[in-house]
Amino acid sequence: MNLLTWLVEVFNSHWTLPGGQTLLIREVVGNVFGLASALGGMRRRVWAWPVGIIGNLLLLTVFLGSILSPEHELPSLLGQAGRQVMFIAVAIYGWVRWRQASSDGGQVTPRWAPWSARIGIVLIMVIGTVALTPLFRLLGSWEPVWADAWTFVGSLMATYGMARGWTEFWLIWIAVDVVGVPLLFSSGFYATGFMYVFYGVFTAIGFVVWARAQKGDKPQVDTLLPAPQVQRPEETP
Repeated sequence: MNLLTWLVEVFNSHWTLPGGQTLLIREVVGNVFGLASALGGMRRRVWAWPVGIIGNLLLLTVFLGSILSPEHELPSLLGQAGRQVMFIAVAIYGWVRWRQASSDGGQVTPRWAPWSARIGIVLIMVIGTVALTPLFRLLGSWEPVWADAWTFVGSLMATYGMARGWTEFWLIWIAVDVVGVPLLFSSGFYATGFMYVFYGVFTAIGFVVWARAQKGDKPQVDTLLPAPQVQRPEETP
């Protein structure tokens, strides 16, 4: 057996669950990398981004199920697959931002997003879901397609919020999980579904950790500069 054949067999290795359902090993491994990335993100470690990218690449191959693994008869979740691509793109952006903070001798400082950003995120999630639903349905994504579109747009906003250091990104993940878990179970992606259940608890903890970190972190450099002193005229006797 040559190396290429071995890699192909490992790539398509799976367990058969009760009821004849298929669980791809790379789906489990991809979610383990995702969990490690989430833990690193909660601790604001730069390595969280490259670890997450590896998990995204593995899960991308999983959600293109009917295309890459037709023998397992897994459905394609195009929203889930597409968001892995977007994860990678946004992760590169976040990786750069967090590396810049690290090179300055510190970490990304958690902060609340401005109200304009909060309103923008809500509008993007709602409008993006409505706009992408018919497109995903046309491309053959699993029903309910709106749930696939919601998880796609919400995941993009959550990853972007993490890159910017906005504490609210944890709350966006919770909104994604509430919709994403039933969708994943109904489409047969059990490993990812169970991982999302765990993420729901984990993201609540992460939100508390980041909210507390806002009180304990040092202020940004520009706030450490002394305020300009106003010269007062000399008093005359």
